[in-house]
Amino acid sequence: MGQDKKNLKVIKPFNAVIFGGDGDLAMRKIYPALFHRFVDKQLNVDFNIYAITRSDKKHGTFYEQLEKFILKTIDYELDHSLIAVFMKKIILLTLVDHTKSDYEPLKIELEKNPTYQNVYYLSTPSDAFGDIGDTLKLCGLINQKSKVVLEKPLGNSLASSQAIHAKISRSFTENQIYRIDHYLGKETVQNLMVLRFANHLFEYSWNSEHIDNVQITVAESLGVEKRGDYYDHSGALLDMVQNHLLQLVCLIGMEPPAQLDANSVRNEKLKVLNSLRLLDAESVLTDTVKGQYTRGKVDGEQLNSYLEDLEKYESSTETFVAIKAHIDNWRWKNTPFYLRTGKRMTKRYSEIVITFKSVKHNVFPMQGNIPGNKLIMRLQPEERIELVQMTKLPGPGGYRYRPISLKLDYMDSFHERFPEAYERLIVDVLRGEQTLFMRQDELEAAWVWIESVVNGWKEANMKNILYEAGSWGPGDLVMEKEHTWSTSTKRDEEGV
Repeated sequence: MGQDKKNLKVIKPFNAVIFGGDGDLAMRKIYPALFHRFVDKQLNVDFNIYAITRSDKKHGTFYEQLEKFILKTIDYELDHSLIAVFMKKIILLTLVDHTKSDYEPLKIELEKNPTYQNVYYLSTPSDAFGDIGDTLKLCGLINQKSKVVLEKPLGNSLASSQAIHAKISRSFTENQIYRIDHYLGKETVQNLMVLRFANHLFEYSWNSEHIDNVQITVAESLGVEKRGDYYDHSGALLDMVQNHLLQLVCLIGMEPPAQLDANSVRNEKLKVLNSLRLLDAESVLTDTVKGQYTRGKVDGEQLNSYLEDLEKYESSTETFVAIKAHIDNWRWKNTPFYLRTGKRMTKRYSEIVITFKSVKHNVFPMQGNIPGNKLIMRLQPEERIELVQMTKLPGPGGYRYRPISLKLDYMDSFHERFPEAYERLIVDVLRGEQTLFMRQDELEAAWVWIESVVNGWKEANMKNILYEAGSWGPGDLVMEKEHTWSTSTKRDEEGV
């Protein structure tokens, strides 16, 4: 989804203002992303970074902690003096409240460079978005060059999402708003566009005539960790499906855009979301599964249940969800999209599996049915693409065959360092490239479909199925046909 070099927008001098500047996300992702782009000389302009905090309690250890986080992300030879140079670009400011007087120190700093573009990164709870935007506008710190980056969750329903948008749009226009989803910055997700639209082989067969089903899996080995309070109000459906998985559905299902610009791509994604078949109290019983992890073991280590992790006696929040989705349009009619995500799975991995239909006539009946080819895109932990095809085994004895993978392993095929997803997305913000960021109408269309699932569960009084922590979840109950919840693990172990 990138552009060729002659069409790339240029990065201009900027001030990056990070609200929640001493938070976990800023430390783990935002500062390291800016640092690596700085080291790579992609930020070859003048810039300043302002870390906005609500209290000065952490000021004494801020730079020391930040250096440790940056060092953890360095896996290549580096002149470590660059860390000190980068640190000097970061200025700590304490803004206790959202008032004109409290924002005065920020105003003084930004007015030192009035020609710079101001990028406001709101790494805060969404209930602060409106107050921050209003105060920035009141202080005269927003102009046509200003941009704002919004971190999820962008609400917990269609109504709350619209309310957040109403607040932030009091200060910023839609073309200034960047709703970030780090999955869209992953290299393999980017390559999905090239794979589809630069290869006649795939685009010709990219429809219900040739594809039997599409499976998107995001398996997490960790539990809720420190996100218990947030997670218990969202669950797997809102935390993962509403944004990450639905965005992948859009990229797989969309029609070719007329050109590779933000609005053309997002228009096609919106059509996919509007074509998703809504669920109800009847269809959720056959086309969805929801579960919650209980106690289990991994490598002999005892794992807590979800309730024990929360330190609660009861919760109806799902930590696993599987959905059989349908896109009711000309291209995808009757081709199911299986979406699965869960916490405390056996193994952490994310992948897309495109399963093609079997050949129309089997000329090798002695070996039974011929399975369809598979195109597998692994997103994490390592990124790779595989094409599984039937291949004859060497030697005499007739036509004996088995599935063999042709692999494009990024780590083996390319020696360049692979930028993290946040690096690509932040650079796109600085360039003013919105292709990888959700538009408000996309977000609202996603919520319409998600709410059909939520309301269906409520009307059907659908309960969670308990599954052991460290297992593959309630996999045997997930869909009536060839479900491959643990397919990837089996391939890795068997070398297929």
